[in-house]
Amino acid sequence: MTDSRTNLLNLDRAGLDAFFTCLGEKPFRARQVLRWIHQRFVTDFSAMTDLNKSLRERLTESAVISLPEIIQQHCSADGTRKWLLRMHGNNCIETVFIPEEDRGTLCISSQVGCILDCSFCATGKQGFNRNLAVSEIIGQLWLANKTLGRDPKGERIITNVVMMGMGEPLANFNNVVTAMNLMLDDFSYGLSWRRVTLSTAGMVPAMDRLRAVCPVNLAVSLHAPTDKLRDELVPLNKKYPLQDLLSACRRYVAGDRRRAVTFEYVMLAGVNDSLPHARALLRLLRGLPAKVNLIPFNPFSGSVYRRSDAATIDRFREELLRGGIMTVTRKTRGDDIAAACGQLAGRVQDRTRRTMDRQRLVSVLPRSPLAS
Repeated sequence: MTDSRTNLLNLDRAGLDAFFTCLGEKPFRARQVLRWIHQRFVTDFSAMTDLNKSLRERLTESAVISLPEIIQQHCSADGTRKWLLRMHGNNCIETVFIPEEDRGTLCISSQVGCILDCSFCATGKQGFNRNLAVSEIIGQLWLANKTLGRDPKGERIITNVVMMGMGEPLANFNNVVTAMNLMLDDFSYGLSWRRVTLSTAGMVPAMDRLRAVCPVNLAVSLHAPTDKLRDELVPLNKKYPLQDLLSACRRYVAGDRRRAVTFEYVMLAGVNDSLPHARALLRLLRGLPAKVNLIPFNPFSGSVYRRSDAATIDRFREELLRGGIMTVTRKTRGDDIAAACGQLAGRVQDRTRRTMDRQRLVSVLPRSPLAS
């Protein structure tokens, strides 16, 4: 039987304010409940001792705190952890924690599968089922924080969040923004906008909306310096070509010198890794506050690509550095448990029939007003 109670994990502070107002309660109750849920990890209303007894009883009747279920946990030799989480409908998604010396980063998924079908990414090959609810997005952070606990100084181990897991976050705009509001709220996780990054393949209209309502750090999955090559690697480029995408990036950082766009560039042997490609990339990014992350390709079953060798990646990086663009090579983490960038797959009941032509898949997304 379907539970008709409201899952409070789906609500940010504004949503909880409205919820408590409907109950005839003062809005400050939202702040109390946020702390219980997201800072103390309490899911039993009867244990929320600064709420009066009658309110606790009403919450038990009208609300619930329902989380994804951890099915499996894998630990890499380098300390990376990957959780397989079951969502409703018996689909599963993956969430990854990456420990580093000065930070702990959680990579969060936003969809069950991905509709975009980038040719070098295992997630897209799984197909697409649906968008994740707010509770399923923020639930990943809740479960990881509860599991990992705090360091010896009492600080949370997770210091950064990247919306770079399964799915295109901006294709699930409202739920992702609500979840990020919770990440940034001092009464829940209290993360700085500098510590929350959203990665997009380039949904131009949604990038403009994001800047207006929740301007967190922006990363763009670029992977090619020309439209012809990017059309092959990232089919979304046929709808939002590079000129439109780079214009949106400039708008995103306009008026704030603290901001820059991070461009992710997967290194594919013989495909996009030559010095002419590097020089074309320099021309493309000229004048834009930018940082480039070079990502060694992480293989998966059925992939036709190979990883560029270390010497080729080094030459590519040095060319960009000489051209004045801050460039780093991302260290591969968690590849022994298929937790590295581009390897997340989960268990997806595909609703897209992946034999469909890529152009038909992309056609369901809104068209850029700048596209010709």
